[in-house]
Amino acid sequence: MKGEVADDLLNLSLSIGQTKKRKRTDQNLAIAAVLHARNRMLHQTTPILLDHNIDGLHLIRLLLLSASAADLHDFSTAVESLLHLYPQLSLSGDPIQRVAAYFSDAILANLIAPSSPLYSSLSPSPTPHEEFSAFTSLYLASPYLQFAHFTANQAIIDAFEAEEHWNGGSLHVIDFDVSYGFQWPSLIQSLADKAKKDKPFKLRITGFGRSEAELKETEARLSGFSKGCRNLYFEFEGKNMEINSFKDLNLWENSTVVVNSVFNLHMLKSSTLQLIQSLNPSLLILVEKEGRRTETTSKSFLSRFMESLQYFAAMFDSLDDCLPAGSKERLRIEKNYLGREIRNAVDMKQEEDEKEVLIKYGTLATWKEAMERSGFEGVMMSSRSVSQAKLLLKIKSHCSTMEEHGGGAGFRISERDDGRAISLGWHDRYLITATAWRCNSR
Repeated sequence: MKGEVADDLLNLSLSIGQTKKRKRTDQNLAIAAVLHARNRMLHQTTPILLDHNIDGLHLIRLLLLSASAADLHDFSTAVESLLHLYPQLSLSGDPIQRVAAYFSDAILANLIAPSSPLYSSLSPSPTPHEEFSAFTSLYLASPYLQFAHFTANQAIIDAFEAEEHWNGGSLHVIDFDVSYGFQWPSLIQSLADKAKKDKPFKLRITGFGRSEAELKETEARLSGFSKGCRNLYFEFEGKNMEINSFKDLNLWENSTVVVNSVFNLHMLKSSTLQLIQSLNPSLLILVEKEGRRTETTSKSFLSRFMESLQYFAAMFDSLDDCLPAGSKERLRIEKNYLGREIRNAVDMKQEEDEKEVLIKYGTLATWKEAMERSGFEGVMMSSRSVSQAKLLLKIKSHCSTMEEHGGGAGFRISERDDGRAISLGWHDRYLITATAWRCNSR
């Protein structure tokens, strides 16, 4: 009798194992079919036109169906939706086709285990050179990044000038992500133009970066630029954010200290804001992508997916006006910059930190409430900041018809929160918002 039970258990175990193996095989075959459809899309030589029975809304519905199914672990429905999507998508088509292609890739990445051989069939992460090239192309083509940097720099200049009577012409900027250093040449030039031979200024930038190699390149780039600027002593200190904490910053005595955070909400957790409080800087600059998420919707994957889709759809639409059809620069930007951001934004495996104070793609009201709760108060943005932002749009007017106010077409500049915020928008959607903060204790 015991032998019969043992045999039954063994047969049941083998049956379960064979069922699991068969399920994995079926899933791998389904993924292979989706990858084949995706591969056909990638190798299209000309943009495809949407079927007359299919419009942009239909593509969005299929995307949401696939995302919802993936969130519910409904593998079959998610894959079936992707099989319907890819034949209608194109990396050189309409904005909705292009953005839907990258979101489809993001969903597919969530369906495949990173350890699977099929995972490598998806687009590999861009190389550092490809990332730099994409960032440079976006910087030159669109007002998007320049708005963020120039608006932040004007707020820094305003804070420095307000304290010239006691700072001795000394400014120390702590940059939470110095990246390639593109923000700082305009600040260096502005300070050099304002300084006098008998009263030179001093500027130190403590910049946190992703790697030692990137930091050395940034230091060489900025130091080389500063050598052509008279009456300015410049010093750069690079810190690898993977190794160094935001401590031991070696602040210059009696200098104007500014903390700069551009697109770094993931760093502004409670502990980081407490550290900033301890530094008691003259100003904290916060420039961020603005969405419509709130604390109540932030933990829902589907709401996060939908908000990200709406945001990046606006970005792709704006690039359509900034760069001509078939532009290699546009493909480079979308593949190696925006595409990477899309995959990070909808990564199911990347749980959001419960202790985060600020919400990615949150509203201005959400940031304001969180910052005030953490002991900061908003600072008025100067009229020079607004004028500079509007001038930037005029300079970039070759991109499209750009409007300063109202709900017209193109890029817009908006003053908000009674002058405490400036936003760059596309049509009726805010893309980036710049704010400045100081500790309540100052």
